[in-house]
Order: sequence, then C-alpha cells, then structure tokens
Amino acid sequence: MLGEYPISGRRAAEISASVEEAVSSGALEPGQLLPPMRELAARLGVNPNTVAAAYRTLRERGVIETDGRRGSRVRARPATTGREYIRVEVPEGVRDVAAGNPDPALLPPLAAAFAAAAGQGDRQPVLYGEAAVEPELERIARADLDADGVPDGPVAVTSGSLDAIERVLAAHLKPGDAVAVEDPGWGSLLDLVPALGLRTVPVGVDDDGPLPEGVRAALAAGARALIVTDRAQNPTGAAVTATRARALRSVLRQHPETLLVEDDHGHRIVDLPLHPLAGTTRHWALVRSAAKAYGPDLRLAVLTGDAVTVDRVRGRQQLGPGWVSRIVQRAVVRLWTDGAVDARAVAAAYGRRRDALIGALAERGVAAHGRSGMNVWIPVPDETGAVARLLHAGWAVAPGARFRMSAPPGIRVTVSALTEAETEPLADAIAAAVARGTARGHV
Repeated sequence: MLGEYPISGRRAAEISASVEEAVSSGALEPGQLLPPMRELAARLGVNPNTVAAAYRTLRERGVIETDGRRGSRVRARPATTGREYIRVEVPEGVRDVAAGNPDPALLPPLAAAFAAAAGQGDRQPVLYGEAAVEPELERIARADLDADGVPDGPVAVTSGSLDAIERVLAAHLKPGDAVAVEDPGWGSLLDLVPALGLRTVPVGVDDDGPLPEGVRAALAAGARALIVTDRAQNPTGAAVTATRARALRSVLRQHPETLLVEDDHGHRIVDLPLHPLAGTTRHWALVRSAAKAYGPDLRLAVLTGDAVTVDRVRGRQQLGPGWVSRIVQRAVVRLWTDGAVDARAVAAAYGRRRDALIGALAERGVAAHGRSGMNVWIPVPDETGAVARLLHAGWAVAPGARFRMSAPPGIRVTVSALTEAETEPLADAIAAAVARGTARGHV
C-alpha cells in the first residue's frame, strides 16, 4: 500500500499504468514518495527488475523523478497536467485578449503561394528518397541567418518551433537531466520538458532576457541544457540585448558542454536586432518559426545548429514523419520571395499597440512589460482575482499560471488585434482589477 492507494500489476506496463492512473486521478499527489523498488517488488510478488522497468517508463514519461538515494517521487508538475488547460473560457460578448494569436489582418493571403507550390509539385513531384529540405528555402534561410550573425551550420525543417525543440532535446538528453528554462516562459515548453522525462530549472527573466546569475546558478547546479527566447519572449515580450548577450555568452563559456537552444520567436514580426548566443557551446540550435508572421497553420520552422545536433534531428525525423511537406516549403519560399509580409510594418503595428497599452497602464500607476512581440505581461498581486474581475468587466486575459513556475503572479494580454479605441478602457479595467487585488492583500 502507498497511503490508501494500492499499486497493482504483475508486469512493468501494468505497474506503470497503475501509478500513472493514480497521478491523473489525484490519488497520488505531486511530490509524493513512491516505495523503494525492492519493497514494492516484494509487495507485488514480482522481480525487482520488473518494478525498475516500470519506474524507468514513468521517468521517461515525465510522471516521476528519481533523486539517487532519496528515491522516486511524483513530479511536482506531472506531464499529465497540461498548462494549455489553464485558460479562461470566453463567454459571448467578452473581448478575448488572451489567445496569443497574431492579428489575422496582418497575415498574408496564402492561396496564390500554395497554388504555385502545388503547380510546381505537379511538374516536379517529390518522391521518397529526395532531399528533406527545399533547396531554395535552405538558401534563403541560410542567407538570413548569416545576415543576423548566426554561425554557419546545416539547415533542417520541422513542424514548428516546439517540434524542433523537442527533437533537439531528445537528440542529446536522457530522462532525469535538468533543463534551464525561462520563468515566466512559454507554457507549451514548460509542459514539454517534463513530458520528455526531463527536469525544469527556472531562470528569471527581465526585459533584456534571461538573468545571467540565474543561468549561472542553474548550470552550476547541473542543468545540461539552456533554452533562450531571443526576441518577443512569450509571455513577457523580452528581447535579448547586445549587453545581455555578452553576459550570457560569458556564462556559457564556463560550461561549454551545455546544450544551447535558441527560439527566435520574433522573426519577421520584430524590428529589434538579433543577438545570438549560438556557437558559444559545443552543441547548439536556433529555430525560427513561420507561425507568427505567416500563419500558425503553416506548421513550419527552420532549424540550424552544429552539425552533430542537426544530423541527429534529421536522422530521427526520417524515422517519424520523414520530412515536412515540400509543397508547404515551396509555398513559404514563394511568400518570402514575393515579400508577402512587410516585417517592418508588422513590427511597427504590434509596437504601437504594445506601447499604447503599456503607456496607458503607466499613467494609471500599473507597471507592465513588453519590449517586443505581441504580448504584454502585467505583474498582479492576486492573479486569480484579477482574471475573474477582468472577465466580469468584459475582458478575457491569460492567467499567469500558464507561463510561470516560481515567478510572481501576473497576467498576459495579447495586443495583436487590440484597437486604439480599446486601449484606454482595457487599461482602466486592468488598473481597477489590480487596485482591488492590492487592497484585498492589505486587509
């Protein structure tokens, strides 16, 4: 017995399923210690190797973690509790500024690009065994990377940034390894890391990116990988400056075996320069998605990195989806070469909306963050209360719990489609929600 919950099963798969079911139902709580393997084996009447195999499966699935002689316990944030479920249901008549989507009015039309790509496919069908990357896409992407100072490296194409990051982490890390991640940071990434059986180590973020001392502490404590968002960080809008990049490179040089993963989240929607960290460590990768500038449904990202990392990603990709559709790649090439997106105009539009809201909040005594991209992060004393009060006032915002681990409470507002007329009313509502939360906190 483990508390009041009996772990059952005779085979490893049955034992691991029994534990995972208990975690999902709440019968086993985060942080709860599991029995030692030999003890559980004796209780179940099975070989200790069977329990060891079950625990190994649970670690790989991110359900439990093992810390040497301290034993195995349920992860503090098991992979079964997805952050994407921490969202506000938007009733009819409530303005949604929580979704995190780009402004549809700033996305390019896709019909002509896909028609041209399909026509090329009719004339030159892509068959098994052909190159996984469209040659022209590779040429253009590599030229853009060169212009931004990203070290030379091969190019791969994945189904979005998260797909790329998952493949890079899996190429180098094993279950139980620690990964330093931004806090607050991208909610999907904070779910992905434990789902791979890895441990998240939070690193604080300010407007200029990850804090060097936080990175230093995480790496000194044994984190084997660091994930950095270069521009338009979600949810804070942080962008790595030249000064911060120098400081982070200095830290990374002291840990050259660190796997460095950079997500250039703001590519083609941000007018701030890129200050890459790539090349500072032995193994590195940088990914750029087409989602924010050209549409989330394109599901295409360009990945570069050191030769070993990219080769491992390509090799594993061949055993799964094989490649990202060359028709989609050719359509993206057409969008690039036709100048379908005016990156400066898009960046300026998002910048005006961000700055207007941040300025309006400042006038009301509310601090907010958003150097780049389409989101504004607002620290609040009472996150749940602020979300509820704003919903009552007609505004749906994203709760900060989706994006943070140990960082203080906050809310995220997506300004991508915010109109000029909406800025002042939204700022009034946020200021009122924050003020009520502060007053309640001092009662």
